[in-house]
Amino acid sequence: MRCVPLLLIGLAAPAFAEPQQYSLDPTHSFVYFELKHFGTSTIRGRIGPVDGGVVLDVAAGRGSVSLAIPTASVDTGLKVFDARIRERDLLATEAYPQAYFVAERFRFEGERLAEVRGEFTLRGVSQPLSLRALHYACEYRELLKREVCGGDFEAEILRSEFGLTFGLPFVGNRVRLLVQVEGVRQ
Repeated sequence: MRCVPLLLIGLAAPAFAEPQQYSLDPTHSFVYFELKHFGTSTIRGRIGPVDGGVVLDVAAGRGSVSLAIPTASVDTGLKVFDARIRERDLLATEAYPQAYFVAERFRFEGERLAEVRGEFTLRGVSQPLSLRALHYACEYRELLKREVCGGDFEAEILRSEFGLTFGLPFVGNRVRLLVQVEGVRQ
């Protein structure tokens, strides 16, 4: 149910004219998910930290993203529920310990990263996924002596498209993904 995931992603400063590489900071890179539960409340959880990197050439409007999302790290705040979500008919974390998001299509609005389009793989099933930037910024971190870029991205998937059909229609099919990432320039 995540992504990454998925991810992600948009890490670059508009002032640079050549590709810049960023590694995701594990303390600030997670995938959050939301879906309706019996039409009354919303199930929310978090997966991560997300591992991966981004190469971005803002001047050329190009880049690449590669993210790995550890499915067994699902955390809803209820251990018994987390264990249920990890089972074979849902995330199947033993058979598929990671979900992936890879992308090479970026859309900019001026110098601002607006969207990253790629492919999300969950339970061995790959589907197109577009991550829309809700917020994106870069800054120099004195503590790290490096530039850090990050943001919040959102997407939506239908869990049934990835074989997660348990509980339908009582538990929602639409899953909202919120991807929080920060990347440190290498």
